[in-house]
Parts: sequence; C-alpha cells; structure tokens
Amino acid sequence: MRAETPSAPLSEGFASVPILRWNWLQFADLGADGVYDMLALRARVFILEQGPFLDPDGLDRRSGHLLGRDQEGALRAYLRVVDPGLKYDEPSIGRVVLDKPLRGSGLADLLVTMGVRHCVASWGSTGIRISAQAHLQGFYGRHGFMPVGPQYLEDGIPHVEMCRPPGLGLDI
Repeated sequence: MRAETPSAPLSEGFASVPILRWNWLQFADLGADGVYDMLALRARVFILEQGPFLDPDGLDRRSGHLLGRDQEGALRAYLRVVDPGLKYDEPSIGRVVLDKPLRGSGLADLLVTMGVRHCVASWGSTGIRISAQAHLQGFYGRHGFMPVGPQYLEDGIPHVEMCRPPGLGLDI
C-alpha cells in the first residue's frame, strides 16, 4: 500500500485539525523503524496510560497499518485494519491511537474516517466490526458503528463489540 490520499474530499470539519502525513503500509513494508515507532506509540497509550496487556497479538503481520506522522517525522496517530476472516468475518479497525497532546483536535475522527474509507475501498460495502472501549461508544457511533452485544472485559477494560452495517457507505 502507498501513501493515502482519500478518494473523496474530507468534509470541512477536518480543515482545522493538525496536519499529518498519512501512509497505509503492510507490516512487511513498515521497516524496523516503522515497527518500533508503531509499538512505541501503542505502548505509551495502551500500556502506560491504560494498564499492562500483551499488545502484539499476532495480527499485526497480516494487517494494514495507517500511520500519521508530523512534520518532524514523529508518529502521532495510528490504526490498523485486520483483514476479514482473521479476527471477525468482516474487516476490523483496531489499535486506534492518537498521541495525547493531539487528543481533542479532531484527528481521532479523521483517523477513523480514513480507516472506514480504506475498508470500503478494499472490501466494498461489507460491514466493519470493532471491539471498542465501552466509554467510546458515542465516538464510534458518529462513524456509523452500533453495539451488537453486551459489555465485556478485555484486558481489564470494559469493551463492547460494535458493527458498522453493510451498505452504509461513507456518508456519516
């Protein structure tokens, strides 16, 4: 996969977010520095902020990775898309992470929007399934995801499985 330029223009709501350079890469294309940067950002948020768990779960090697780097080249935003059939029947967006100083800037919405667009471009109007932290249901709901089951604990944090229905398209 190459540098990503969304196929449809982003809405004006994204005009004021900080500028990052976005790249979609497969694991083998990340290189040693890219893997290190990916794991370091995920560790800062998912382990240091939220508590210990085993982040490398065996799915990274078979996933697409969206990396958002600032003008100095520091990785500031990241998510991965797991291909259908590996975690769920549908493609799955996960490991959504934004560097703490950028939270509240609108970049999290841009990040998820780009993940959804990638899934729709890659697999058509299939649904997208996620395991969301329960307190983020409203955030993911803005992107068309709906809860499809009860809350459960994952790594000691309340989660809920959510699905973005097939055929929803990009108009959210």
